[in-house]
Amino acid sequence: MTRSAPPEPTEGDLKGRLRPTSRSLPIALLRARETVMGPIRDMLHSSGISEQKWRILRVLEEAGPQEQRSIAQSCCLMVSSLTRILSAMEADGLLSRQTDPNDRRRTIVTITPAGQTVIADHADESRAIFARLRARYGDAKLERLLDLLEDMQGVDMDEETPKRAQNPAKASAALKAKSKKKSKTP
Repeated sequence: MTRSAPPEPTEGDLKGRLRPTSRSLPIALLRARETVMGPIRDMLHSSGISEQKWRILRVLEEAGPQEQRSIAQSCCLMVSSLTRILSAMEADGLLSRQTDPNDRRRTIVTITPAGQTVIADHADESRAIFARLRARYGDAKLERLLDLLEDMQGVDMDEETPKRAQNPAKASAALKAKSKKKSKTP
């Protein structure tokens, strides 16, 4: 069912007020996340694997052995949280960690056969969940949503962003001036 969006509030409408929560991007993203993650959590419950552990296993299974910082970035986890989760997963035999022989400061993480078994045990159900989502939401809409979310990851949210969004010409000039200032600084 397609819901028509209410008219966008004008600058005057929002002066001094926040957007309604029904049109708040952070809240909408959280609601959509819960729609998608609810069935995934249910699927993982039977094996005692958290969604964070599932993401780690998926990333390692897909990309192979990796350094911890890379895993944290790919899985949207803080490094401090990742370290704790990796310790538990290593104790459960789902992965192994080894010091990088070329740089002893780095740790390389590898999925074990037990971790691969967890992926294999849930693969059919995971595919079925996303097949239902595609069927109900629509393949083209889902691919478009994924593209838009990927694009959004590249948005620079520094404090100057609203000014740039309102006036691209001024933003371009401000960025050039800022770049020149930085290049002159020793």
